[in-house]
Amino acid sequence: MKRSLPDETATIEFGRELLDALPDNLAGWTILLSGELGAGKSTFARALIRAAGHDGAVPSPTYTLVEPYHLARGNIYHVDLYRVSDEEELRYLGWNELDDGCRLVEWPDRAPGLTSQADLSLTLRYDGDGRVAELAGLSDRGHGIVLRLSQFTD
Repeated sequence: MKRSLPDETATIEFGRELLDALPDNLAGWTILLSGELGAGKSTFARALIRAAGHDGAVPSPTYTLVEPYHLARGNIYHVDLYRVSDEEELRYLGWNELDDGCRLVEWPDRAPGLTSQADLSLTLRYDGDGRVAELAGLSDRGHGIVLRLSQFTD
C-alpha cells in the first residue's frame, strides 16, 4: 500500500491512522521503519507514540538505542539500530524482553533477521518536498492491517 505524504502533517496523521488500525493491546507487534536520513521515520514514530497517549518529549533513540513508553494500550519501544553493527548486538539490547510491547524499529536493515519476526514494514521515500510511504504486511495480522488501511487510500 502506498500513501502520499505531502508534508509533516500528513506523516503525523498517517501515524495516527496506523495506531487506530492496530488492536487495543499492542503487545507483540513489530513495525520496521525504513528510509534515508530525514525521510520521516522519527516523525512517524513520534506521531504514533503521541497518538497512543504519550504527551511528553519523544527523543530520538539514536544514542540510547531504545526509548520505552508505558501507555494505556501497552508498552511501545522506539528502537534505533543505526549504531548497531551486528545483529548479535540485539541480544545485548534485551530484544527478547521487548516483546511485551510494540517495537517500532528504525534502521531495521542493520539486523536483516528482524524481517521474519516483524508484522509491518513502512518505507518512507522522498517525493519532491514531500514523502511517499509504502506499508507492507510481513505477517498474517500485518497483512490484515494493510488491507484495513488500504480501504481508506485513493
